[in-house]
Amino acid sequence: MAQELQRDREQVHNVVNSITPVSVGEKIVRQMRLNEREISQFAHLVGDPNLLHHDAEYARKTRFGSIIVCGPHISSLMMGLAAQHFSQNYAIVGLDFSIQFLKAIKARELIDMEWEVVGTQYKDSLNGEILDLKGKITNEQGVIAVKSHSKVLVTKEF
Repeated sequence: MAQELQRDREQVHNVVNSITPVSVGEKIVRQMRLNEREISQFAHLVGDPNLLHHDAEYARKTRFGSIIVCGPHISSLMMGLAAQHFSQNYAIVGLDFSIQFLKAIKARELIDMEWEVVGTQYKDSLNGEILDLKGKITNEQGVIAVKSHSKVLVTKEF
């Protein structure tokens, strides 16, 4: 009973002190395709020499059948999607980010990127709201290629 009362007090405290109208269930979506040149340029930029990201002839002979997007590229796009959305109205900083690669994303493949707010918690010491985000990337066959999770801090100012 005491734990339930404490949880209720925390929820009321969170609502009263919340500085953001960000709601659980809010979604951020983006659809895109990456071509071979974009994939290779990004891989070079981050120091990834893997031929799967640069050499179409080599990649065609592998189990993937074509150039594939490198992991740092996908990770950056997901982080950028959240940052782009929330920075329109708030100061934002990432606190935690994890990603699980389930299926390779091929060059020119249409992908749907999505973040969903699955939790919010006001944090007095940070003077802001910690958002718990669940993300995914789905390929054009409807298969989830990437799962991700993030915590970001949004506030009025740092």
